[in-house]
Formats: sequence, C-alpha cells, structure tokens
Amino acid sequence: MRVAFSGSHRTGKTTLLEAVAAHLVTYQTVAEPYWQLEEEGYEFLDPPTMEDFERQLRRSIDAIAELRADTLFDRCPLDFVAYLREIAPDDFDLENWMSEIRTAMASLELVVVVPIEALDRIALSSEHDRRLRRNVDAAIRELVVDDPFELGVPMVEVRGSLDQRVEQVLLALRSTADRSDPMRGS
Repeated sequence: MRVAFSGSHRTGKTTLLEAVAAHLVTYQTVAEPYWQLEEEGYEFLDPPTMEDFERQLRRSIDAIAELRADTLFDRCPLDFVAYLREIAPDDFDLENWMSEIRTAMASLELVVVVPIEALDRIALSSEHDRRLRRNVDAAIRELVVDDPFELGVPMVEVRGSLDQRVEQVLLALRSTADRSDPMRGS
C-alpha cells in the first residue's frame, strides 16, 4: 500500500511515520520534499516562497509517481496546495496543477491526517508560525477530509498519544486492505 502522512508543520507527522514504519518493516519511507530538496542543495528562503512550495509540490507528485511498492510518504500534494493557498492565494494557479495532483492522489491507498491537537504540543518559533500552522491545518483538513476535488482517497484523521495514533493508522491500513481485497477479510 502507498500511504501519505499529511498535516501542517510541527504536528508530529514524521514521528508518526517513523513509528508506523517500525511496524511495517517491508515498507520504504520517503522523506518530506523539503528535506529531499535541501539535501540536494536547494536553498529555501525563510520564510519559504511560492516558488519554494511549488518545488515541493513538484517533488511530492514525482515521488508518488515513481514509487509503486509499499511506501510511506511524509506529506502529499494537498499539503503543498494548502500552503500555497495560504501564502500566495492570488498567485498560485491550482488549475495548472490539478491533473497531476489528481493522478498522484489517486495512486495513494490511504492519507493519514495529523491535525493540530494542542497548540503547545510542539514548540514553535514565532507567532507567524502559529498563525500559518493553524491556517494550513484548517486548509489541509478541508482539502483531505472534506475532499472538495472529489479525489476519493481513503483517509484517517488520527488523535491522541503516539501509540494511539500508530494503532489508528495500522487499523486503517488493515481496513483499507480488506476493502481492496475482499478475500483478505474472509
């Protein structure tokens, strides 16, 4: 199965992905596009610009297209749409990206949404980060949970401690696998 972990910054996505990966030892993991690009020498501005987020969106789409096996992705294209809508609402042209986003999202079997549960769970550096974080959290929930683009990707929104979140993801994976292979559920 191909699973993306989605959410605003500093919600525990990467920690959850790593904990789930410890239970799914045959799965490969794909780092967040930000870290992939930075490792390759791409220099992000602080704060990141529209171009920076479009680069990450491109990397996310490409990574999903390239990897077919059991994979856990740190972020999905809709994360970057949420950031772009927040930082460049008048300049980002979603329509130019929609076909590729639909194709990438359709190839995922599950999206795990990691929402903000407590504003002080993970330390943030400034009020701007808190405001951006809350706005992106709301946008991701609208895009993934409410699914206005009718992508139809199964999703689970996790809550609670890390152990509780891991159990919720593993249960969702079993449920999704059972739905896609009726013989497994017998």
